This record gives sequence, structure tokens and C-alpha cells, in this order.
Amino acid sequence: MKLIEYPDAEIMMMELADTLAGELKNALLVHDTASLAVPGGTTPGPIFDSLCAADLDWARVHVMLTDERWVPETSDRSNTRLLRERLLTDKASAAQYVPLYADAPTPEEKLPDLAAALADDLPLSVVLLGMGADMHTASIFPGADQLDLALAGDDLLVAMRAPGAPEPRITLSAKVLNAAMSRHLVIIGAEKRAALEKAQGLPAQEAPVSAILNGTTVHWAER
Repeated sequence: MKLIEYPDAEIMMMELADTLAGELKNALLVHDTASLAVPGGTTPGPIFDSLCAADLDWARVHVMLTDERWVPETSDRSNTRLLRERLLTDKASAAQYVPLYADAPTPEEKLPDLAAALADDLPLSVVLLGMGADMHTASIFPGADQLDLALAGDDLLVAMRAPGAPEPRITLSAKVLNAAMSRHLVIIGAEKRAALEKAQGLPAQEAPVSAILNGTTVHWAER
């Protein structure tokens, strides 16, 4: 794990957007397409606001989420909705979106189809992750019903139900995340920094983020 500290979050978001754009450009130099997986939530929004304007051949970039709540795009809780509003706009509107949601009552009904669509973009070129204060990353939560499968199984996608999560989730597995050519984790605040340090001394069952820290660049600003 490599840790980069920034003087403030605004600078961190702009510099990280530049880093992601540079890595995608490099991937496109040697591959026909590049794949980018990003989290939902509030933290990465400013990164998306900068990244969407990057001078890239976005038509050759395939964008997906690291995880999604099993809700339609019309829901305020949809990560897809956030991506369409803040990343898949401006120059990045030319990118191809690879969904992690389909219209069905449960994620299990669509897992095979979604995994098949994802497989062509593996290994992922660039992954951006977040982390919760409970040390989860993507939707790999401590105490989740399919935690073992997400951490150590061979599945590309895992349907997850976790304490405190109001709806089912679908998440990229640790296997997919760890196979990425480049991986970044972005966190803000003293609480998240303390959680990260704690996670390094815990098994992945208790701190799922620890399963992906080896080889990851962590970006942190206090505020």
C-alpha cells in the first residue's frame, strides 16, 4: 500500500482526476479499449466533475461502478444516477457504460447476464474505490451474507445483503478488484484515516478493505 497525503480535499480531487486520466490514456496506448470502475456515494463526485472534461478518447473507455444498490436509476439511491449526472457528461458522455443493475426483483436473477457483460472488460484498467468507517469497500461489508464469496470466491460479481443496508447490493468481487492494473482508494477525514490504519491489522472478514490494500495507492486529506 502506498499512502499519499494532500493539504486539502479539493487539491486531492483535482490531482486524482488527473492521475486517473493519465492512467486511462496510457492504457489506451496499448489496448483497443480501457476500463474504469468507480464508486458511488458523495466522496468521488468532485473527482468526476474534473475527470469528465479530460481530453481522452472516451469512446474507447468502458465505465462501470464498483458496486450498485439494487434500485432503478430513477431512485435517489442509485449510483448509476450519480454517474450519469457527474461523470458520464461533457467529454466523458462518449464513454460506454457497463451497468451493474437490470430490471428484476433481485440481483441474483440478473447476475449471469451482468457478469457476462463485464467479463470482456477484465482485467480492469483503472479502479477507484472508497471506504466506509466500518472498513467496507465497494459493497463488501463486514457481516454481509455473501462476504466469504466476495472476498475469496471466483465469482466476478456478488449479490450482497448486509446489516444496515436497506436494499440488496451487487458488487465487484475482491478477485476482480485485485486483478486491476491500477487501483486507488480515496478517503477524507481523521475517522477514515484511523479506520484505514486499524484495517491493516485486522483480517478481511472484519475489515474487508484490507483484502485490496496490497498494491493500492491510498489518497487522503484531512478535510
